[in-house]
Amino acid sequence: MPEPILTLDSIGLKTGSDWLFRQLSLTIDARDRVALIGRNGAGKSTLLKIIDGSLQFDEGRRATASGLRIGRLEQDPPMAQFATLGDYAMAGGAQPYEVEALADQLGMDMARPATTASGGERRRAALVRVLADAPDLLLLDEPTNHLDIGAITWLENWLDRSRCGLVVISHDRTFLTKLTRNCLWLDRGMLRRAEVGFGGFDAWSEAVAAEEERTAQRLDTKLRAEEHWLQRGVTARRKRNMGRLSKLMDLRETRRSLDRGPTAARISTQSDDPGSKILIDAKHVSVTFGDRTLIDDLSLRVRKGDRIGIVGPNGAGKSTLIKLLLGQITPTSGSITRAATLLPTIIDQHRLRLTGRTVREVLADGGEWLEVNGAKKHVAGYLKDYLFEPGILDAPAASLSGGEQSRLLLAREFATPSNLMVLDEPTNDLDMETLDLIEEVIGDYDGTVLLVSHDRAFLDRVVTMIVAMDGHGNAEVSVGGWSDWAARQVPVGKAKGRSAGSTTPSAGSIAKKAVKLSYKDARELADLPGRIEALGKDIAAREARLADPELYAKNPTRFAAVSADLDALRAELEAAELRWLELAAMEESLTG
Repeated sequence: MPEPILTLDSIGLKTGSDWLFRQLSLTIDARDRVALIGRNGAGKSTLLKIIDGSLQFDEGRRATASGLRIGRLEQDPPMAQFATLGDYAMAGGAQPYEVEALADQLGMDMARPATTASGGERRRAALVRVLADAPDLLLLDEPTNHLDIGAITWLENWLDRSRCGLVVISHDRTFLTKLTRNCLWLDRGMLRRAEVGFGGFDAWSEAVAAEEERTAQRLDTKLRAEEHWLQRGVTARRKRNMGRLSKLMDLRETRRSLDRGPTAARISTQSDDPGSKILIDAKHVSVTFGDRTLIDDLSLRVRKGDRIGIVGPNGAGKSTLIKLLLGQITPTSGSITRAATLLPTIIDQHRLRLTGRTVREVLADGGEWLEVNGAKKHVAGYLKDYLFEPGILDAPAASLSGGEQSRLLLAREFATPSNLMVLDEPTNDLDMETLDLIEEVIGDYDGTVLLVSHDRAFLDRVVTMIVAMDGHGNAEVSVGGWSDWAARQVPVGKAKGRSAGSTTPSAGSIAKKAVKLSYKDARELADLPGRIEALGKDIAAREARLADPELYAKNPTRFAAVSADLDALRAELEAAELRWLELAAMEESLTG
């Protein structure tokens, strides 16, 4: 057994008169790679401060191995006292050559004034400072926030080679899946551990929630209403939703068909005239500032129902492209036509609008009701849809955590009437449950979505097209998600001027032969929806039997038999759903 390098024993921490943690224990070994998971406000960042010794707790014991070096990356490290990013990075105590080497690899400008640096530049400086110090145990709090995909990939590779222990808080599922081998789940003041990487977290956490509910049933009690909603509602969101994935695949296939030419088979749509569905039509547009070309000869047709993910390095022109499409800036050359009915809403997560206002005032201008997609909703019920307890209605919005404030602004903007939703890095500061919720909202949205994001898993789950910008004015437009684009291995810029939806490989790329599912797999894929529906009905029937409050008292043997049957059916349903997802994704990949 490896020797632990850090131990927390029965830690208790008070916040005001309440306990945030009580009897919390934890052991970390030298080669642990731990994902720390929990809702916004659960205390994840606080726990990291206890681990590194910067926060004093109220009870319990903390012990570390002799000479242990701990490095912690904060979400928003203070830099105001430093003139440049280089001054901040050097202040960590590492050798200058180590700092300079890391800064060079990350493309960091050491002379950049700290006060005017962007979020991505500040994040790079913070990474350089903590990594250059070569800690034995590295604590990372949302390390991928504000980083572009190139920098995230570099960090993944650096951490993969490193021999340090790692505890990381992140909403980036791809990042966690690649790097972690252990999971810590901070939930309602309790800390659970599983020796699985993040890829196994969903199955493990759902099993824990199911066991809690079985225990409650055996005791002939019910979970409190808010706990029942938390465990069942959030678990349902966490599961991959068959209908949402099926709809996304249909949208991708529709987008492909629109660019295959008049002889291609098309999925039926609400209008026989595809031209009536064009919201924005950009033809051969270029944008130049001084001697730099940000966008060079781009043609992009944005149609109703598109979910377009815009990716590229920081400074590549992603925000410029959004402004260009919305008409906030004019192209240097080329033309853009916009539908007269275009009604955009821009979700930028600026928090200034929260100052001096209550949650109720932010959502409903102080009233009781608001309109969402043409239907009236009570503000308390709408809050619950966004994972808030109704009791916070009259609390100051500024008193919420950073992630909760972002969630509140998203709730406000998602209720705004629009047919074009623009989201710029919506995943920053949000927990995974909120990301699942946003995926649901985007999936149910009838309009078009323009999305700037560096979150690869999020892009795979929600977008129908990728526009990949290289920072030199070139863009590659490709139907599918991030993984589809990456798998094609088409270098950004090779398809300069290509119209939207075209996926013809460049001369240097490897052509892929389109193949189909085997007969057996295709038959299984066709049969699974009916099987899943039947299992759902069987499960509902047994749940109805167990809902009888007298069943356990009158016939405990029967209660136990129905409970066991229900567990088996739920496991069978989950296996069927996962198999459907596997086959559906395989079919899309082969035909894409």
